Amino acid sequence: QVQLVESGGGLVQAGGSLRLSCAASGSISQINAMGWYRQAPGKQRELVASMITDGGSTNYADSVKGRFTISRDNAKNTVSLQMNSLKPEDTAVYYCNARVGIWRTHYWGQGTQVTVSS
Repeated sequence: QVQLVESGGGLVQAGGSLRLSCAASGSISQINAMGWYRQAPGKQRELVASMITDGGSTNYADSVKGRFTISRDNAKNTVSLQMNSLKPEDTAVYYCNARVGIWRTHYWGQGTQVTVSS
């Protein structure tokens, strides 16, 4: 079992920045990837950014490349998403995700709202 707690969402004007953080607890050693997804009203949940635990390889959605950066602090068991040059279309609930164990079970945080005003 892995528990994920997000923080850092809020309201920001277009062009601004926000930093999301996700604290993981539980079976930390079994996490093989962590990432951030988002879901806007009326849309499907989509991958924003992910990072493989072993080696640190990252993956980004095309819509956020060059603007968002995912990072991990192993000492604090946290994963963060630095979001710069935010756009109104980035408005969504952002969810932290962990992929765990040999069965690649997905665990989710409770979600944090990000709203970008134009």
